[in-house]
Amino acid sequence: MNWIIDRFDDIRILRYEVPGFETLTLEEKELIYYLNEAALCGRDIIYDQNGRYNLAVRRTLEAIYENAEADKETVQWAAFVKYLKKVWFANGIHHHYSNDKFVPEFSREYFDSLLGVTPAGSFPDDFGSHRELVSLVKGIIFDKDKMPKRVNQTEGVDMLKTSAMNYYEGVTQAEAEQYYGAMADPADSTPVSYGLNSKLTKTVGGRLVEKKWRVGGMYTQAIERIVGWLEKAAQVANPTQKAIIEALISYYKTGDLKEFDRYSIMWVNDIESRVDFVNGFIEVYGDPLGYKASWESLVNFRNEKATKRTRIISENAQWFEDHSPVDSMYKKPEVKGVSAKVITAAILAGDCYPATPIGINLPNSDWIRKEYGSKSVTIENITDAYEAAARGDGFREEFVLRPEDRKRMDRYGSLADNLHTDLHECLGHGSGQLAPGTKGDELKNYGSVLEETRADLFALYYIADPKMVELDLIPSMDAAWAEYSRYVMNGMMTQLARVKLGKDVEQAHMRNRKLISEWCYEHGKADNVIEKRVADGKTYIVVNDFEKLRKLFGELLREVQRIKSEGDYEAGKALVETYGIKVDQKLHAEVLERYAGLNIEPYSGFVNPKYSPVMENGKIIDIKISYEADYTEQMLEYSHHYSFLPTKN
Repeated sequence: MNWIIDRFDDIRILRYEVPGFETLTLEEKELIYYLNEAALCGRDIIYDQNGRYNLAVRRTLEAIYENAEADKETVQWAAFVKYLKKVWFANGIHHHYSNDKFVPEFSREYFDSLLGVTPAGSFPDDFGSHRELVSLVKGIIFDKDKMPKRVNQTEGVDMLKTSAMNYYEGVTQAEAEQYYGAMADPADSTPVSYGLNSKLTKTVGGRLVEKKWRVGGMYTQAIERIVGWLEKAAQVANPTQKAIIEALISYYKTGDLKEFDRYSIMWVNDIESRVDFVNGFIEVYGDPLGYKASWESLVNFRNEKATKRTRIISENAQWFEDHSPVDSMYKKPEVKGVSAKVITAAILAGDCYPATPIGINLPNSDWIRKEYGSKSVTIENITDAYEAAARGDGFREEFVLRPEDRKRMDRYGSLADNLHTDLHECLGHGSGQLAPGTKGDELKNYGSVLEETRADLFALYYIADPKMVELDLIPSMDAAWAEYSRYVMNGMMTQLARVKLGKDVEQAHMRNRKLISEWCYEHGKADNVIEKRVADGKTYIVVNDFEKLRKLFGELLREVQRIKSEGDYEAGKALVETYGIKVDQKLHAEVLERYAGLNIEPYSGFVNPKYSPVMENGKIIDIKISYEADYTEQMLEYSHHYSFLPTKN
């Protein structure tokens, strides 16, 4: 298979295979097909959440791409196409990692010329006047001061006023924090996730109101379609999943967050069904205050062979919790409902597409985790696609100094990477507990970074535990040392290839990796645990003492768990601001230059396979899977067939 199917800017588009689909029963295939359609119907939602004018921009650009009578062999046209591909990839006009607005490489005058050779009837007709639409889109694309950042978490600014995300309108940060803070009842041991599924706005009279994302509310045009396909899915699901899907439908129809909790509890308790899915407003990374969730969907089925690895981990969850280096008062005395599996992704959608996580741990509610547990997945066909696309790219030869480190990475890198994800998702996010009186939202804009830091530290600490060899999860400590070398090299250095020169680190996962690596570097200086070594004019990150590095991981884990458990905002802020954000500009420039020489794009995303029902006498007798679509073809197909929201919400 040709794994890389498109390359542009700092992005490469990959295919992923769905091995084992043919072994599923007809009912399981049909269930995947209906869940797949439900997933694709939510595509417009994430665009609108990322920015209130993203749909207007996307539809205008697509109208030009498909209908303009222009010379399509020019440099300016190529720049226009690149811009459109970036908007598709990011689900909007801001970079999916840096959050900075894209800068077009074509001129305003050229854009005017394209508008002039595109039939007026090609543009969205539900926005208002054509002139109003064109004026708005041009301003958004070319005015660098208009909506410059999707999510701004800079300390000291009003994070809502300076962020382009579309979760709030006319509301200040102080007003939003007061609004949701007043909802929280410290005595409520089962609180809903306040604000998770709504846009907070202000009336003409100055009253704050929530516009719920539900049937009959905001996004109803898409949610009604999602519900329609979910209803079909319920008809072919097993009894357990039928009840789960019906609970999700009830939540979509009512917008009641207690219904979402009911659905989440039922979902986390279903560990037997082979086909599984995520569908809804889930992760809060796109909200600088951490209340509101982006829409996403992932349809999958269990990889039976690989799941043996995660089953061993989940069966020993209590041992890992008991032996954690964190304070005993912040450990769970009884770990409940921890389940883990390796899955094969069948479809990616919403905030999981085209860029996708490689692991997931849900639900996010702290009290549900404590009382009912969590479900963790490692998406192995996605990591397999990454691995296949990276073969022979020269990365390790360029950035890993010692031959013994490269040898360990070559031999154990894939195993160690997958195991790190297993431990991160299954045990890391599922570990620990809040102190009495801590609500869980005290860390505010630092909460997401610190939660990822906590989960990564748990994985890093335990991947090098002798218990891993005892459980036959790794053959020797060489696998753990391979992960240690890769992790700190990435955290301190190579992930900077994803950041534009002169910029700080913005994305939560990148900040987490930098925080961990830089903290360990600083606190291990006396023993030279991690070294910045220069050879032949190039900088390398070298781990000199793996055992002491593990001890440092444990010390930091203890402190980060304390911060989360106590809701210690100031200590959390100090960690992130000191170690997770600022960049050494000289080292950054070096990384970018060396990376450019490899001709490797730092970001990857995927096209989805296509599922087609095979009919006989009006009944589905099979579902066929195909991989023929390229990136542009798939994006346009989705825009034509799965676009239901009005251009102007």
